[in-house]
Amino acid sequence: MRLLSAGHGVTGLVRDEAGTRKVDALGAVSARAALEDTAALSALFASHDTVVWAAQLMLDEERRFVDTALSILAGSGKTFVFTGGTSLISERTDGAWSENSFAEDEPFEPRRQVAPRLESERAVREAGANGMRTVCLRPPLIWGNHAIKPIADLYHSARATGAVCFVGAGLNCYSSVHVEDLADLYLLAIEKGRSGALYHSVSGEVNWRMMAETVARHLGVPTRSISCDEAQSLWDRFTALIVFASCSRSRSPRARQELGWMPRADRLDLLGECLHPRFIESNERQLSSWVRRPTT
Repeated sequence: MRLLSAGHGVTGLVRDEAGTRKVDALGAVSARAALEDTAALSALFASHDTVVWAAQLMLDEERRFVDTALSILAGSGKTFVFTGGTSLISERTDGAWSENSFAEDEPFEPRRQVAPRLESERAVREAGANGMRTVCLRPPLIWGNHAIKPIADLYHSARATGAVCFVGAGLNCYSSVHVEDLADLYLLAIEKGRSGALYHSVSGEVNWRMMAETVARHLGVPTRSISCDEAQSLWDRFTALIVFASCSRSRSPRARQELGWMPRADRLDLLGECLHPRFIESNERQLSSWVRRPTT
């Protein structure tokens, strides 16, 4: 929507009829193609100036698409924008706070589970030397418009256990950004991002315990500290260990200084988002597309 409002033509790549309806409802153009269909992707890319990867899939699927896109776009002079995420810089703390906070190009040691994404980022950034412009965005916890999954998972914990759960002391946190501020960063990155650059987008941070306590007061139920083992049973392994048992704190000086990005003052209240009735109305927990479902 942000790109459309700025006057850009937007095409959304979809793989089924549900995706088509969603894209069409936004006022964009839908195009159906499989991520593995190089011929279809080549034809689609040829008619666009910029390709934005904003999907969140399993890391091996993500890397295959990145390699395909970079191969197609080499020498074209077009722009490729890759979206990662700050789970890449997360540290498992089992609910403890960590003082570590990373700006865009500060070094860190990625966790084994998410390390392949760092290689994807590097491939994208280095591909700017191959006759195209490449930009990486690494957003933190994205919230806003009442669709943030970790808040939904806090509500799920209340339905499943009678208490809103957090791991350990619950003092760990992810830095966060409102989805509409992130949309502003996409626009800035597309219009004037430097080739090979990585941009963060941070507007604040709230620890999981504060979020759990806010939801609990809203529901009139208690909170409860749980172990990592309990968290994996309650949610799933990825959500428990990479999200609720981890700390991921980031800063965005490059985005602010180079692009002039600045979150709006009326988009800073993550705790207020925790109170939206939409989270109460949902009764079924959905697994994220990048979480492997258990096999029988």
